[in-house]
Amino acid sequence: MKIKLLRDGAKIPQRATEGAAGYDLCACIESDIVLKPREIKIIPTGISVATEKDTAVMIYARSGLSTKHGISLANGVGVVDSDYRGEVGVALINNGSEDFTVENGMRIAQMVITPVLTPDLIVSDDLSKTERGEGGFGSTGKK
Repeated sequence: MKIKLLRDGAKIPQRATEGAAGYDLCACIESDIVLKPREIKIIPTGISVATEKDTAVMIYARSGLSTKHGISLANGVGVVDSDYRGEVGVALINNGSEDFTVENGMRIAQMVITPVLTPDLIVSDDLSKTERGEGGFGSTGKK
């Protein structure tokens, strides 16, 4: 996968350990950004990416930021499509009760490269039968 550094101070995403699935994304900002409780801001990373045709970059929250400070992704999971070439931005939300300051170079999210399936969609009056059937939320029990 190719990474383009868009400005000075941009960091190449890194995996923290050999077994890490995600590459840490860092803020690339000129000055601190304060996120007030319940506030959403897009934090620039200073990079753009080029993935293979049948892959996508999925952006996830960093568990430490979310569990210690309530900082997560506003959209749950970000998706960077294989044909997007603009700057990767991270939409952070402060779910905590105190202001949170994003500093330049701070690890703010993680990206995981994943295969993408794009099958042809076929309209049908019949779907295959399964044991679960149409059982929805909670239909499989608690244990």
